Amino acid sequence: MKKLEIIIKPEKLEDLKTILEGCKANGIMISNVMGYGNQKGYKQMYRGTEYTVNLLPKVKVETVVAEETSEAIVEKVVKEITTGNYGDGKIFIYDVQDAVRIRTGERGVQAL
Repeated sequence: MKKLEIIIKPEKLEDLKTILEGCKANGIMISNVMGYGNQKGYKQMYRGTEYTVNLLPKVKVETVVAEETSEAIVEKVVKEITTGNYGDGKIFIYDVQDAVRIRTGERGVQAL
């Protein structure tokens, strides 16, 4: 099993949800986060004063899927979510040793 942590622009969330539903991801967790990467924010003028905004709003979507599903999701996200500009986001992929469904005691992929 793999855990995917996908960080994207907020306006791309609906596109990502469509991809995950199409790949049969059983569940997702969504968090609003702030941060920056290579772009280091942007400069803005306000009442004649220039200031730097370096924490940008992002959305973090987490899901745990079967190993064979994870690569299909990554390929679709890279193909469909990209704008070609800084700030498109990142995908972090982790190995998941086990999962347990508390209600039934099922383990592994069956627990997803």
